[in-house]
Amino acid sequence: MNDTASLKCVMIIAGEASGDLHGANLVRSMRRKHPNLIFFGIGGNALRKAGVRILVDSSTLSVVGITEVFAKIPQILKGFSATTRMMTLLRPDLLILIDFPDFNLRVAKTAKRIGIPVLYYISPQIWAWRSGRVRTIARRVDHMAVILPFEAGFYHQHHVPVTFVGHPLLDIETDPSRDAIPPEAPRNPTIAFLPGSREGEIHRHLPIMIQSAVRLQKMVPDIRFVVSQAPGIRREFLDPICRPISDQISIEIDDRDIGDVFDRCHMVVAASGTVTLQAAIHGKPMIIIYRVSPLSYWLGRALIQVKHIGLINLVAGESIVPELIQQNASPEAITDISYRLLTHPEEHDAIRQKLLKAKTILGGPGASGRVADIALQLLNVHDETANPHIP
Repeated sequence: MNDTASLKCVMIIAGEASGDLHGANLVRSMRRKHPNLIFFGIGGNALRKAGVRILVDSSTLSVVGITEVFAKIPQILKGFSATTRMMTLLRPDLLILIDFPDFNLRVAKTAKRIGIPVLYYISPQIWAWRSGRVRTIARRVDHMAVILPFEAGFYHQHHVPVTFVGHPLLDIETDPSRDAIPPEAPRNPTIAFLPGSREGEIHRHLPIMIQSAVRLQKMVPDIRFVVSQAPGIRREFLDPICRPISDQISIEIDDRDIGDVFDRCHMVVAASGTVTLQAAIHGKPMIIIYRVSPLSYWLGRALIQVKHIGLINLVAGESIVPELIQQNASPEAITDISYRLLTHPEEHDAIRQKLLKAKTILGGPGASGRVADIALQLLNVHDETANPHIP
C-alpha cells in the first residue's frame, strides 16, 4: 500500500493552555502534509477545534507549584489511567508529548514498553531544575523537538536525538512589521495586567496588580489598565477581583487575542510564563512577577539551577526586564518600576530594543511545520512537499 494513502493514528498530550495552542497548530500542519491522520488524546479547546478527539480535558490536570499538585492527585491519577488504557487499546502509531513532564514522562514509559515511538515537543525545563530527568528522557523519548536555542546543546551533551525547531510563538505573531513600526499606542498611558492562565495563579497575582493600579492612579491620573482574560478563565472569576475598585481607576477586562491586548498598552505586568515571551516578541517592556506557596518556593530555591525565571531573560542571557518573585512581588515594587518606565521614555525604548534583538535568537517562523516533518518521519510516511531530516 502506498504510505501516503495509509491511515495513521496519533496520540497527542498537551496539559497546559500554551501547549494546547501549539499542539493545535502542529496537528493542522501534519494534516496539511498528510491528510490521512487520526488524532486523539489530552488537550483543551484549541486541540478540539483542530479535530483531535479529546479523552481528558487538560483543565482538569493543570497545576503549578510543587505542593499545589497534591490537591489534584485524584484527577491526575484518573487521567493517567484513562490515557494509558486507551493507548494500550488503540496502539497509536505515534505519541506526541507537549511539555507537562511529570505526567507525560510516565505516559512515555508505557508507550516505550508497548513499542510506540515518542516525539517530545517543547522540552521540560530540565536545564533549570531536576536535570537528572534527562536520563529518563533518553530512555523513553525517540526525538526531542526543542524551542529554545540553548536546549539543543543540552540534549546533545546527553546523547538524546534533538532538533531546534524555533519558537512556535513566532508562527502566530499577527503583524511582522511590528519590529520596524510599532503599533500606535493609546493616548492615555496604559498597563496590561496578565495575571496567569490558571485560577490559582490569578488568585495570587491579580490582587497585587490591582493594589499597584490604585497607587499608580494617584501618581498618573489619566492612566488606564487592561486585565487580559486568558482562554479557559471565566469572566465571573475576574469580576469580583476588579469590580470593587472600578470606581477608583479605569480598568477593563479584555478577552480578545493577547496580541490585541499588547496593541492597547505601553507596558505589561505579567505572571511568569509563556505570555512573557509573547510580550517580548511584541516588543512590550514588562515586569515579570510570580508567587507560589511558601513551601513550593523554598523547595524551588533549593532545586532551580538558573539565574532567571523569565524566559526572555533566559534566552538573552541577561536581565532585560525586572523579575519580582515571591514577597518581592509587592504592590509597592510594581508601582515604583511601572512609574519609572512610564515617565522615562528613554528607558522604555531601550528595553523595547533589547527585547526585539533577543527575539532574533528564537529562530524564524515555521516551528509547527518543522515538527510536523519530524513526526511524519517517525510515522514512516512521506511528505512530497518536504524532505525532512532528523539529525
